Amino acid sequence: MTGATARWKMVLAVTVLLVLLLALALSGQWPELRSKLVSSPRGLLAITPDDIERVDIRAGAESVVLRREPGGWTIEGVDGIAPAELVSHIDTALRFLRVSEPSREIPAGELAAESFAAFGLDPPSEAVVLETRFAATATVNFGTTNPAGTSHYVRLGGAPAVYLMPRHVTEEWRLVLDMARRLQGKASLAAASRGADLLLPVSMTQVWAIEIVAAGKLTRFERDAAGAWFRHVGQHSHIAGADVHVADPVQATIIDGAFRAFDSAVAEARVGPGDAVHLAQYGLALPTQIVMFYARDSSTPLARLEFGAPADRLDRYARLAPDGAIVTVAEFEPRRLTELLKTVGAGS
Repeated sequence: MTGATARWKMVLAVTVLLVLLLALALSGQWPELRSKLVSSPRGLLAITPDDIERVDIRAGAESVVLRREPGGWTIEGVDGIAPAELVSHIDTALRFLRVSEPSREIPAGELAAESFAAFGLDPPSEAVVLETRFAATATVNFGTTNPAGTSHYVRLGGAPAVYLMPRHVTEEWRLVLDMARRLQGKASLAAASRGADLLLPVSMTQVWAIEIVAAGKLTRFERDAAGAWFRHVGQHSHIAGADVHVADPVQATIIDGAFRAFDSAVAEARVGPGDAVHLAQYGLALPTQIVMFYARDSSTPLARLEFGAPADRLDRYARLAPDGAIVTVAEFEPRRLTELLKTVGAGS
């Protein structure tokens, strides 16, 4: 009996040791230490994103107020809960402020009164005022980019220092402001009983790359450092051998004209849900064109627009994938892209 007990204890000890070794291999730390080690965020704000209940974003004369309600985020002046795509970017923008580490801190001793104007902080290009459920507030002021164009100067309201933050932090807040203002514009259209809804959730100022899939081919367009459009293959040049794309000014104007029209593109009528039956019925199971819109520094599309079969001589079926309803749009919307592809040498 004693021998059996000893063997059982040995098996148990070996099992416990193997479990501990497996936990160490997977997590890099002993399980009992996991709850004692606290990872402190190294971003600008110590405020937890979940505690923020009001966000006021200002850029020049434009502003938007977002509130966290029991059912989710809302936009002041717009009925209902904000759509999931906007909520995702709000959450990301708040998280960036919490976890994105400044690449440089410029202390008060290196700043002069004129420094704030030089950094684009007097006045700031954008300001974000955050309020928590505990009435605490924080103001984040965004300035211009650094000479390399990779980061933005940022200052916390009341703080003596200026920080150099990764560009994606500012760009995410600009995207939130743009999408929220666009939804406010939709509400204004509905109030005016114009009966048309803006097709895209974001304006073209926030789009830095577009991919078009048509006739079995993918064509990618991007903006260069100055914001001018170019076709990514076979049309651009490089500056003095550097890995920097420079758009051809003639084609840049043509491409910009085609894409800028998306700012005012509307869904003319809602046809039905985007389920499998309706997708096949309206030619959207195999779209004739797929257009993907990307924000700066992002590989995840902001929106994916699909065009299906003709609805009649003047309209075509379309939807925002993957969850959008099937709508009709003017036939000239996909036709404009077809003509663009032909013009830049990418069309069949």
